[in-house]
Amino acid sequence: MKRSFAVAAAFGLAVALPVAAQTKWDLPTAYPASNFHTENIAQFAADVDKATGGKLKIQVHPNASLFKAPEIKRAVQGGQAQAGEILLVNFENEDPLFGLDGIPFLATSYADSFKLYKASRKALDDKLAKQGMKVLFSVPWPPQGIYTKRTLASAADMKGLKWRAYSPATSKIAELVGAQPVTVQAAEVSQALATGVIDSYMSSGATGYDSKTYEHIKNWYDTQAWLPKNAVIVNAKAFDALDKPTQAALLKAAADAETRGWKLSEEKNGWYIAQLKDKGMNIVKPSDQLTADLRRVGNHMLAEWQRKSGDDGKKVIEAYRVQQ
Repeated sequence: MKRSFAVAAAFGLAVALPVAAQTKWDLPTAYPASNFHTENIAQFAADVDKATGGKLKIQVHPNASLFKAPEIKRAVQGGQAQAGEILLVNFENEDPLFGLDGIPFLATSYADSFKLYKASRKALDDKLAKQGMKVLFSVPWPPQGIYTKRTLASAADMKGLKWRAYSPATSKIAELVGAQPVTVQAAEVSQALATGVIDSYMSSGATGYDSKTYEHIKNWYDTQAWLPKNAVIVNAKAFDALDKPTQAALLKAAADAETRGWKLSEEKNGWYIAQLKDKGMNIVKPSDQLTADLRRVGNHMLAEWQRKSGDDGKKVIEAYRVQQ
């Protein structure tokens, strides 16, 4: 009887060992499971699972189901989630560096956006390291345009719009053109449009498609103003707790996700615009006057950003300009 118990206990221990060796992470994101960012993250999680032989499993929580967009960074920093996806520009009030790629007309193409990313990556890593986090990878949204029911011949036509503001930069744009900023997160855009809380906003074709904006608004001005980036960040203690082979597998999967994500964003940009057209939305090329007005807004915001960011910001902009 004793021998049987010992054998059973030994067998139980042998079975338990692989389970004990497995690490599970939560990764919240604010966007729908069907969004290309989320699909890319799901592939990243699957790649990590495969590369580590199941030692590290990452559970992706889409559509702000675990934490709302503004809460994700703090959740990762505090260890409530081991990793998470954030929109960097959301945190500009915390530090100007996070708002860099939300400055209108600083980087308007994928090529320039990647140059800006390279120029700022070390500063971003250093900033997050002080907060106990690190970047795993970053992927841009497609270029930003304006959704509105109005005809916009110039920035003066934007005065009084109930403007969705999802970041300090989009709030600042509203202020400079005389629109009324209303804070609305991505998961709430459709409801905000349906209830009249907002009647306009600036975002990519992806957000317009995901939120079914075409059901409420018929004009999208393709201003190609900037390409804000999402970053998948990780809690440094959670990362350091992994063994070296698992860390290496995680970083390799992250590098692959970044390369794949940039390519996917560019490919999907045209697809999203085509979908908006098919749903009856007018894709409008902005007038020279509107473009000139928005560029003035961008120049004002860049000058303001440089004043706030000081020498660190100056170095990043100089590193970016050298590549152009």
